[in-house]
Amino acid sequence: MDFDWSHFESSEISQDEIAESFEDAFCVRLLPDSKRFDIQNRFLNLGRSSSGKGIFVVYTSTGKVIRIVAARPMTDEETLFYERKAHEQL
Repeated sequence: MDFDWSHFESSEISQDEIAESFEDAFCVRLLPDSKRFDIQNRFLNLGRSSSGKGIFVVYTSTGKVIRIVAARPMTDEETLFYERKAHEQL
């Protein structure tokens, strides 16, 4: 997977942690149902880095390159959603 970091800046989360969250076996990728996201063609990813840090990412994709728009630590609600989905996969 190739990443485009040109529109991303964060002091909270490193690029390595974000890339690791996409490789998480239990990551949850979502297509938002909001009209705003349809126009902009954005997707959501909930995953964990190799250190266990929960990361929420907004991104676009060409199928070959993932452009990171925004990333932050998961909220408590997102963590519960992620854990429920991970448990369903077991």
